[in-house]
Amino acid sequence: MNASGPGDGSTGRPPRAAALAPGAAFAGVRIERLLARGSSATLYVAVEPRSTQRVALKVLDACDADADADADAACDDAVMSSFAREAQALQRLRHPSIVEVLGGGIEGAHPYLVMALLPGTDLRRYAAPARRLPEPLVLKLGADVADALAHAHAMGFVHRDLKPANLVFDAATRRVWITDFGVARALDAARTRTGVLLGTPAFMAPEQLAGGAPSAAGDVYALGVTLFQLLAGTLPYAGETMGALLRAMAQGATRALAELRPDLPPALADLLARALSREASQRPTAAEFALHLRRLPGTVV
Repeated sequence: MNASGPGDGSTGRPPRAAALAPGAAFAGVRIERLLARGSSATLYVAVEPRSTQRVALKVLDACDADADADADAACDDAVMSSFAREAQALQRLRHPSIVEVLGGGIEGAHPYLVMALLPGTDLRRYAAPARRLPEPLVLKLGADVADALAHAHAMGFVHRDLKPANLVFDAATRRVWITDFGVARALDAARTRTGVLLGTPAFMAPEQLAGGAPSAAGDVYALGVTLFQLLAGTLPYAGETMGALLRAMAQGATRALAELRPDLPPALADLLARALSREASQRPTAAEFALHLRRLPGTVV
């Protein structure tokens, strides 16, 4: 994504900040190269000068890109302070399947996180039927992610936006990492003021779509959707448009994994059906989800 030009004037939305150039200094690191640019954040490979360690630097837009009000409505001191506290808290979240947060805070008007630089690519590329990973490996990755979620939930953290794009997989080592823990939480105050739906609708639990607070059970639901997509090459709900998709989710019209993949163990289809239950209380905990996934026949340990 290229840097935006001036705001168009008709929407009142602020322009995107220009990307940092290679060699630029930001928050104590030196920019090496642009890695990716999304709708509300930019990811760089950077170098910590004293140690020469290469890290990932995530810089979030100073103001919500969808804000219709002035900048102060989305970027006040309380929001910035919340993000700084969250960045500090994330440094306590240590697990082999959660990307390590090395630092973070506010630089100028921009919230940022410095994280370990991970090998591999996110799991979106394996969500299409032609690129499906072997089923035993999918179950292994799912169990590792569920273990990481259980660790985070025990420490009071909820991801809020778990999906293939936020899971990095290294094929060489068969490791997986959850990324973007806490980013949605830290920016809640700014985004809820503008009426933006937090999270990705296709992966959000029914209670969250209905306006309920994100929860550990919602993370389990999102992992269920993710594993369904990795195994079936499609989402558990059909819908040509976002409106049709949301209606199908509201009605509980879940596609049956057993019909899409009759070759898979019935116990796996039953487990994912539990994870995708409309009632949060009917879903397994993340720890239970990991345990059941590892007990399925053929799972790679």
